[in-house]
Amino acid sequence: MSPHPAQTLAQKLIAHAAGRRHVAVGELVTCNVDLAMFHDSSGPRRLKPMLDELGAEIWDKNKVVLVLDHYVPAQDADAQKIIQITRDTAKTWQLPHVIDSEGICHVVLPERGHLKPGMLCVGGDSHSPTGGAFGCYMFGIGATEMLGVCATGQIWLQVPRTLRMHWSGRLQPGVSAKDMMLHMVGRFGMNGGQYQAVEFAGPAVQALSMAERMTLSNMSAEMGAQTGLIAADDTTLQYLRNAGVNDADLVNAKQWCSDEDADFEDYRFDASTLSPQVAAPHSPANTRDVGAFRDVLPSIAYIGACTGAKLDDLRAAASVLKGKHVAQGVQLMVAPASAREQAQATQEGVMQILQDAGAEVLPNSCGACAGYGATFPEGATVISTTARNFKGRMGPASVNVYLASPYTVAASALCGRITDAREVMG
Repeated sequence: MSPHPAQTLAQKLIAHAAGRRHVAVGELVTCNVDLAMFHDSSGPRRLKPMLDELGAEIWDKNKVVLVLDHYVPAQDADAQKIIQITRDTAKTWQLPHVIDSEGICHVVLPERGHLKPGMLCVGGDSHSPTGGAFGCYMFGIGATEMLGVCATGQIWLQVPRTLRMHWSGRLQPGVSAKDMMLHMVGRFGMNGGQYQAVEFAGPAVQALSMAERMTLSNMSAEMGAQTGLIAADDTTLQYLRNAGVNDADLVNAKQWCSDEDADFEDYRFDASTLSPQVAAPHSPANTRDVGAFRDVLPSIAYIGACTGAKLDDLRAAASVLKGKHVAQGVQLMVAPASAREQAQATQEGVMQILQDAGAEVLPNSCGACAGYGATFPEGATVISTTARNFKGRMGPASVNVYLASPYTVAASALCGRITDAREVMG
């Protein structure tokens, strides 16, 4: 018998950050932070005045990544002012890791090799749990907590319970991780994660690409979880090697997994029976099968955000739209999640397919999802790959946003009504 109790992945990551052999659910522990990410909205304009007031400095500038993605490109004078504060502060602080107008923080962070299995990371954004797809304990914090991290390099945590979402089977063509996540949010609600750790596991999860896994971890926030974890495996390691992470930093990476006899709340799903999912306004929890929305006629189809415009998402949309054109009266907008992903999609011919189908290509930024930039006009009906559809988030309160996968959004743009992509894919 093991001298130590069985541990979940969440417990192992927290124990490691706290310098402990193991931790128990409910314990309060102080953890060393391996990386802090903040962006133009959550970062310098909030942190600099507080740090200056304390007379404090960032504990380790090499462990900080600043991303400009929310207010870029500037749409008005206020946005320009925020961007200028961000850039000026980055120079004053002499930050070595600044990613300016090259993509959404949750996508460019791992893309640049900043995340590795075993790390404990924080982000100044509610979708920071995306990092959990890489076997990191990563979660979002507010400006005051980020001040504490920046000044001390530490944060306290209460060790969470783990809710394990085990997916057997394989997804059908035209069904994606976004559908899995919308289904779970629909089942458990937006507080279903109870600010605990959610872990995604099983053959269907292991079969997913890193981009698709990132969508699962990202939207654990929509379940109300603190973090969304996936154990590191060969898919993780290959992605990180391609991102420039040294093999020396990946030794023992596969140790970051839950013990099978650890204490979970276990939930079971069969991916092979899952239909495309759509969330009606104004909550990701308003989810039903796509067939329930056949009478909805979108005026805008939006393929963007960290949950819907990565390379795999762009490929999915292109697989539906190749050689076709969007319906009359539908505006198709595509905002690739990063410049690197867009460049790869261009090289593969994916961007040309989307543009030939009638897509308007927007900048590599959070855009409409964050409520900045290309927001939607009064009275618009939108089908979108974003993570949220709260009233007034992406335009006036009269805008109705339906959430779906890139497959479903593309098929709906093609047909002029919300459509199951499996009906139009060759």
